[in-house]
Amino acid sequence: MDDAPKLTARQQQILDLVQTSIERTGSPPTRAEIAAELGFRSANAAEEHLQALARKGVIELVGGTSRGIRLQSDTLRSLNQLRNKQFSLPLPSLSQLMLPLVGRVAAGSPILAQEHIDQTYAVEASMFPRRPDYLLKVRGMSMRDAGILDGDLLAVQKAREAKNGQIVVARLGDEVTVKRFRRVRGTIELLPENPDFEPIVVTPESGEFEIEGLAVGLIRNTLLM
Repeated sequence: MDDAPKLTARQQQILDLVQTSIERTGSPPTRAEIAAELGFRSANAAEEHLQALARKGVIELVGGTSRGIRLQSDTLRSLNQLRNKQFSLPLPSLSQLMLPLVGRVAAGSPILAQEHIDQTYAVEASMFPRRPDYLLKVRGMSMRDAGILDGDLLAVQKAREAKNGQIVVARLGDEVTVKRFRRVRGTIELLPENPDFEPIVVTPESGEFEIEGLAVGLIRNTLLM
């Protein structure tokens, strides 16, 4: 499309890296991770390129968090259409997903039970690297440093398994929580992304534990007003 931003080769590399990180782990990379991956001498070089991408409207930078990088949905949609012209849909409405928004989840009941669904949103499929099944309203700030804030809408793909480092929606006892997953020597840990919160170690005494899904994207709630 003609209105797609013009990126340098290096900026395109960084954008691809951000998209890949979100697809694989559910969150963007840190500046240090970008620098290490692309061979920069310091995280400051990565920051300069990110600022350039932000000025071009490709991303939004969120202050106060090491992973505060958000892909702008309009620009991402333009870039995806550029890359995938052969898969263009004939009707715009066909590119939309109807996603239920899950509010508070009652203990012991399925996360997508009708009584948990507050409303349904029509969302552009191109906003996400993988197709989500529902939106979950985030409560609390335990994942702040991953750029996931209280009130955000987390796009979740249903899953029962997770790899180390992925951000998951997990059921633990009577609570549904969003944390980073890690399995170490047979022990499961649910890690916050905020030093004010302690990791959760899943033990037989923890009660019922089950992975409900994987984070595949995030929508700032103000976008869906």
